[in-house]
Amino acid sequence: MTDTRAVERSTVLRVATDPTADRETAYETARSTADAVPVVRTGPTGIDAVEPLVLATVDGRTAFHPDPDRSTVADVVAALEDGDLLPDDATAVVEHDPETRSLPAPERGPLSVGRRDVLGPCGWVNPLVPEDYDLVSTDRDAGGVADAGLLGRGRGDAAANEDVGETWATVRETDGDPIVVVNANDADDRQRVDRTLLAAAPIAVLDGLASIAEHVGAEDAVLFVDETDPDLHRHLTAAIDAAADVLPVVPQLVAGPDEYRAGAPTAALEALEGNDRIEPRRQPPSPAVHGLYGRPTAIHSVRTVLQVRRLLTDETDGASTADETGRDPGTRLFTVTGDVASPATVELGPEDALGAAREAVDLEGSFKMACVGGVLGGLTESLDVPATADALTAADLGTEGAIELLNDQRCAVATAGERARFAAAENSGRCVPGREGTKQLTELLRAVYDDSLESDAIRELGRVMSRTSNCRIGARAPRPVLTAMDAFEPEFRAHTDGRCPSGTCTENL
Repeated sequence: MTDTRAVERSTVLRVATDPTADRETAYETARSTADAVPVVRTGPTGIDAVEPLVLATVDGRTAFHPDPDRSTVADVVAALEDGDLLPDDATAVVEHDPETRSLPAPERGPLSVGRRDVLGPCGWVNPLVPEDYDLVSTDRDAGGVADAGLLGRGRGDAAANEDVGETWATVRETDGDPIVVVNANDADDRQRVDRTLLAAAPIAVLDGLASIAEHVGAEDAVLFVDETDPDLHRHLTAAIDAAADVLPVVPQLVAGPDEYRAGAPTAALEALEGNDRIEPRRQPPSPAVHGLYGRPTAIHSVRTVLQVRRLLTDETDGASTADETGRDPGTRLFTVTGDVASPATVELGPEDALGAAREAVDLEGSFKMACVGGVLGGLTESLDVPATADALTAADLGTEGAIELLNDQRCAVATAGERARFAAAENSGRCVPGREGTKQLTELLRAVYDDSLESDAIRELGRVMSRTSNCRIGARAPRPVLTAMDAFEPEFRAHTDGRCPSGTCTENL
């Protein structure tokens, strides 16, 4: 028996998996086996290692069966038909409110890591059924959290690490027809947070978008995604169609180029306008003043939109998740990737250290370092850093939502060099610090293999680039290099003597 709704059912079998991936064996087996029990395919949980995850629920008790074989699925369905669970075959059995709209996390295992506030619907609700969501935009707009001090999250957000309420105020005060853009076009495989949220809870994203649009007075909205993901496009189109009669503002889905630079906020606007050359705009004016086609534009990431929605549904107005300064309520989501068996998406509160995210994955080899903040994040030996914007910035780590765990087979010099070359290839070329500075940075790192470590020159170049580059790529390109030098200076000096301590460098950069 198949059904559409997953929430508010006393007995139901959920199969949590990415609906855009070709991993439906468990769902097909359950659907063909069940007679009287509803079988609902929900979205990904964020933990790749446990999926497909079969969740059997009876009267407020849910049994977790990660990646089961066909016979196990059939046994779970048979037991559920009799009103029973199979606790001996489950990795966990969790008691919860029968009407919960959030996945009840077990006490142990990768799903227990961090919080499930924004991630709550992921793996638990039907991604395409509005009734499975507690919609907020139908009753209230984002004005209720405009003064909360929420900071934008992610590389694609024009208000990244800035107060989104101030952005909305500018949009509201600027002449012209406002528009809201959700920028979900990120070509960096390290960044899986936004895609996970779109696959698992697309109607929640549309709901948060609509609440922002209502607040700034926008009748138009755009959801901007990568053109190379047609399965996700079909999934999002189905979600938009399902919610079109419910939400006050419904976005247009637009696909953009699969280029790293196109993920930057103003470059995304250039792509949306159909310009051949994708490059960031000079600011000021900000997109809030002169954005898409010159209109005042609020351009946010998926995770920012869902933080807004979460705060609107939180009776404490986020006070329990504000940082130590009392601002930036909410949580932070990270993709944990790198030298791991399977990547994971975790949600950490301000009281959590980044190191907690390691519990969600199996590291292959011994831990050596992490790159925090995406391809141009900071390299560090320690993850004892709180998951807040201020703490990440103070530690010279990125806030873009990626924790890349790297094992002892990695070379710090080669890792820094790879990222410098990436910046040299991917920058827009619009400004001299970005265009020429990234080339010079790469050459200075190549010189390390030729017995020359010009530390002062590298640091001065990094200082100039970070302060004067027009684009974020140029400004952030020095970060992996400088943080690697700070943490692994002996390794850099060893390379000038022709020796790679990790034994991985066989040729020059």
